[in-house]
Amino acid sequence: MATDVIVPTLGESITEASVGQWLKQPGEAVAADEPIVALETDKVAVEVPAPVAGVMGEHYFQPGDTVTVGALIARIVEGGAAAAPTPAAAPAPVAAAPVAAPAAEAPAYDAISPAVRILIDTYNLDPASISGSGKDGRLTKGDVLAAIEAGTARVKSAAAAPVAAAPVAVASPAARREERVRMTRLRQTIARRLKEAQNTAAMLTTFNDVDMSAVIEARAKYKDHFEKKHGVRLGFMSFFAKAVVLALKDVPAVGAAIEGDEIVFKDYADLGVAVSSPGGLVVPILKDAQAKSFADIEKQIADFGDRARKGTLKIEEMQGGNFTISNGGVFGSLLSTPILNPPQSGVLGLHRVEDRPVVRNGQIVIRPMMYMALSYDHRLIDGKEAVTFLVRVKEAIEDPARLLIDL
Repeated sequence: MATDVIVPTLGESITEASVGQWLKQPGEAVAADEPIVALETDKVAVEVPAPVAGVMGEHYFQPGDTVTVGALIARIVEGGAAAAPTPAAAPAPVAAAPVAAPAAEAPAYDAISPAVRILIDTYNLDPASISGSGKDGRLTKGDVLAAIEAGTARVKSAAAAPVAAAPVAVASPAARREERVRMTRLRQTIARRLKEAQNTAAMLTTFNDVDMSAVIEARAKYKDHFEKKHGVRLGFMSFFAKAVVLALKDVPAVGAAIEGDEIVFKDYADLGVAVSSPGGLVVPILKDAQAKSFADIEKQIADFGDRARKGTLKIEEMQGGNFTISNGGVFGSLLSTPILNPPQSGVLGLHRVEDRPVVRNGQIVIRPMMYMALSYDHRLIDGKEAVTFLVRVKEAIEDPARLLIDL
């Protein structure tokens, strides 16, 4: 008896997805509720579990194909016998020795997603030397990049390299190559929404700088006690989230949105927090930030970042939001003009902290300074309101006591 595997409901207003990676191949044993395929939606990767235990049957779609909700994508044969590789892989003891290593390598390599496989092949890396942080220990693009940066990724030996690699190794140093990789659905959606924001909103960016001395001092003083009590590190993002909440109270237009010919003002702060994932930047929503403590904010942001890297964020966690904070400083950015995340009307860009000379009380001193950038929809927000909002954030960061007394 065969059981159909269909594309489940993917979330509000999402009707289709792309097949990202098959986690089970035809003939492999499957346990009930075990993930068998990863689908890429406009926002996140969704793993589809097996409805029953059995043996994986035929795949009706290949990676990159578009599927719709309710479509039949595979079948699972209940009670079937898995195609055990043991008898076929070792027909005779003499032949088993020389082919054992390649046979064992193939399934692990095939289980790697196409995007990660391209990165591994480009640098000729041994996947076994890289620890995977994805579900069931699977490698993500972030894992590979981190291993390359840390110098822990090993290059494949000449014996382990694919046969096709030999001509490449002896090619002329001047030889050039091009590679075409299909855009993921997430990357296509990011591109489309960014362009829509530019075409729709009258975007303008205003800048200010902020002295981080007080926040750095407070963090250094309390970080050990904070982590011991709450089990999470005290970072800068909770200070900025709290500062944005205060600023939104003073300048509510920055957290409002245009719907038709109406302006919708909101008395809450659902903050989008931009985090990196292997497929690109995603923006999960920190809901009701105005009601959360520093510890609540840090815990949720840390959880967002961890699950973004693993690709396990839920679609509903990235819906809504009335303001976004994007921290390019973690990548070393000095200054940028962030793009709005429609239908939001404001986004705050944070950048790296660096010591710079500034004048204080007539004296030139060195202070840890950061540039801030507020991009906003000028159709709704006037320049005075945008500047006032950014000044309120600056005041709260330079005098964190304001965050405690709501000033």
